[in-house]
Amino acid sequence: MTLSFELHIQVAYGQALYVCGSLSELGANESAIALKMSCVDGAKWTAQVDLAHSVEDFTYSYLIKDQWNNIFEEWGGKRKVQTFSMTEIRLVDEWRSRPMQEFLYTSAFTESFYAHSEKHSIDKALANSVMLNIVCPLAANGQSVAIVGASEFLGEWDISKCRKLRCYESGKWQITIPVSELKENAEYKFLIVDNAEGNVLQWEEGPNRFLSLGHFKGNRKQIEIHNFTFRLTWKNFRAAGVAIPVFSLRTDESCGIGEFPDLLKMVDWAAQTNQKIIQILPVNDTTISGKWTDSYPYSAISIYALHPVYFGIKKHPLNDKPAFDWFMQRAENLNKLSQIDYESVFSLKKEYLTRLFEQDGKQVSESEKFKEFFGKNEYWLFPYACFCYLRDKFCTSEIAVWGENRIYNKEELAGQIAQNVEMERAVQQNYFVQYLLHEQLLAVKEYAHSRGIILKGDIPIGVSRNSVEAWTEPHFFNLDTQTGAPPDDFSVAGQNWGFPTYNWDRMQKDGFRWWKNRFRKMADYFDAYRIDHILGFFRIWEIPQHSVQGLLGYFSPALPFTEDDIRSEGLHFHYDFMTKPYIHEYFLGEIFGDYTSEVVNTFLTPTNWQRFALKDFCDTQQKIRQIFEGKTDEKSVRIRDGLYSLCNEVLFIPDKREPHKFHPRITAQFSYIYKSMDDGQKAAFNRLYDNFFYHRHNDFWYGKAMQKLPAIIAATQMLACGEDLGMIPDCVPAVMRELQILSLEIQRMPKDTGKQFENLNFIPYLSVCTTSTHDMSPLRLWWSENQANTQHFYNEILWRGGGAPQECTAEIAGQIVRNHLASPAMLVILPVQDWLAMSDELKNQNTEEERINVPANPHHYWRYRMHLNVEQLIEAQGFNNHIKLLLEITGRVSG
Repeated sequence: MTLSFELHIQVAYGQALYVCGSLSELGANESAIALKMSCVDGAKWTAQVDLAHSVEDFTYSYLIKDQWNNIFEEWGGKRKVQTFSMTEIRLVDEWRSRPMQEFLYTSAFTESFYAHSEKHSIDKALANSVMLNIVCPLAANGQSVAIVGASEFLGEWDISKCRKLRCYESGKWQITIPVSELKENAEYKFLIVDNAEGNVLQWEEGPNRFLSLGHFKGNRKQIEIHNFTFRLTWKNFRAAGVAIPVFSLRTDESCGIGEFPDLLKMVDWAAQTNQKIIQILPVNDTTISGKWTDSYPYSAISIYALHPVYFGIKKHPLNDKPAFDWFMQRAENLNKLSQIDYESVFSLKKEYLTRLFEQDGKQVSESEKFKEFFGKNEYWLFPYACFCYLRDKFCTSEIAVWGENRIYNKEELAGQIAQNVEMERAVQQNYFVQYLLHEQLLAVKEYAHSRGIILKGDIPIGVSRNSVEAWTEPHFFNLDTQTGAPPDDFSVAGQNWGFPTYNWDRMQKDGFRWWKNRFRKMADYFDAYRIDHILGFFRIWEIPQHSVQGLLGYFSPALPFTEDDIRSEGLHFHYDFMTKPYIHEYFLGEIFGDYTSEVVNTFLTPTNWQRFALKDFCDTQQKIRQIFEGKTDEKSVRIRDGLYSLCNEVLFIPDKREPHKFHPRITAQFSYIYKSMDDGQKAAFNRLYDNFFYHRHNDFWYGKAMQKLPAIIAATQMLACGEDLGMIPDCVPAVMRELQILSLEIQRMPKDTGKQFENLNFIPYLSVCTTSTHDMSPLRLWWSENQANTQHFYNEILWRGGGAPQECTAEIAGQIVRNHLASPAMLVILPVQDWLAMSDELKNQNTEEERINVPANPHHYWRYRMHLNVEQLIEAQGFNNHIKLLLEITGRVSG
């Protein structure tokens, strides 16, 4: 078998083209030993391989190497070729550059928005024929890619006689043409046609293509395969969607919390209103204690396992009817509550799943579908199931107290299972539960696709330090640090999420396998995803283990200052004065009020005239937290928070890895130590501060992000969206534009710090626009929180005269929603609370109940639920028609 490759491309001096594929002759997918091609005329590259053996299929792609052995790969992954037992195969290709609208090639478009339900098998090639393969994501149901050209077979350019290609895979089309039906150098062109009417919907851009047939000689079994990408015009796709956590859903079938099957009805409502996206919060297992504190969805104990609380009980009834009825009565009572009773729901689900495993476990585990699921997911299922057993056995997820099991050892655990019936049963039950959850969520994805809708998931930036991953692969984490966020509108003291930071160097050496596997698992259920705190891929806010708040954190990686750097700006650096808490008598009264004397006597020790230091037993925030654990009276809270603030009274923080280098403390300008300096020293500090936080790291962080994000994003075909809120370096928008990651745009959180509100007319097309997020007050609650802000918004943004009303009326909410829908953003995804704000009949009369999270409170109880059932929403025809009309008026009916 002879394989010939041909590709036309001009490369720079010193560069050469290579073909790299699965065959050993093509380098066995190793770029270092890929097959070098020959350049014929400066732009035409060819290569030929004679195989001593026959193969059924193989994959390949092209890459460019320069004289320094840098490698540049083409976009789009490997091409797959079936050989059809031919003796000669000639492959004619185009170099695939990253498309201007790469998002059109994501599964959101190819599997849902423009999915083609009727798919055919790959053509069985004929000897002496030309096979044309073309990737075109825009031909949806009822449409086809077609070809017309200069031969009788191709219709002699008569559109009514064009030949339709066959869709053999999502977004991929094919036609095989016998050479005898073609003319030498026959010109042709691709187009998209309407199947019913035969109308041309779109011609391919660019010049005509042509076929050269001079390579076909004699009666040899040969085929020529051309692989193309449809040359698209700009597609201004704009759509709308709804954001709601799964736990917040309420249907007649719910059992006290939203469940995966409830999403099916949410899909029906979205379809009824012409919405295209349902965005949810993370759904991974967070079970540490079974208490309400596990309600926090961003602290996963597994990046793969789904949370058992989302299991739809009624989809799997018990055969024991009295027992089933008893469970259903408990579920009905829980479903009547206005908010989630997490602990009661968790207990109910745990008991029910145990009974269900006793009933169906053996039958399910012997099924072919279960075996297929287990084979694909065993790499994470086994450690997860063992983790859950050990957590329950020791009544804690703190890995350090698990004795000999504190260090993960698969072989030892397998041996324990073989000798421990109780452990084997628990492990098998966890397999069983994860399989059922997988089936339920997968069914939602497939149903959503059938209705032209996608699920958008959420990928948290961190994982719990007491997680399966921290147990099995601790080398990927810095377990002696914490992750959080610098101060922002959500929290003036910063946020401390408690997650360990990542050891990116180790992850990179491993080819980012950990992240790629995480994204690939997400792709089982989602076609789009939100990267929570995407800034963490540029740099993370790393907080020392001894801190509770986030003010003593610093960016990592970073370029901290040396003492000489600091002095060069005119600041007189004194290590003890600037890196240890500055505690002076003059401001203690402002912090502690009537409790000042008690604080001085109990917690402080004199160091100099009117100067103090914290005593050893309370010299870190973690020690202070332990002292006041469980005390909620006004006095204790004021003293505790005051002592926290004393710990923050520094100007510089020594770097953890290079202690002789220093980070300026974030928002140090609000500290007493800053106020104690003269104007010249303040000015010098400000110069250092501004350089450090806004200029010094732009190129450095750009490079760090580009080391990680391209490879991770390319691991799946999901549509990538980033949560780029907070303190945003200048390099972030550049990276997101380059990688076509959709940004997040919120009118009341403008990216330009000089503005109070964003101008929605000028936000980027590649963005998700929303009225609020789960970390913010919903629209109506926000309206009532700050009258001055509301008044400015009412007059200057809504262009309404007079005083702003005390409440956000349905009419005002409708105008705000309409303004968002009219924005240039590709996607407008609004919280269900803000959609409902447009209806006096449907909105929750208690706006306080609509808040999902309060970021400033690290111990917030996540328990918000819709106040009405999704069934009621589906039946609200007038409201639903109003949304449909809004989407039509604002041009968000793409599909």
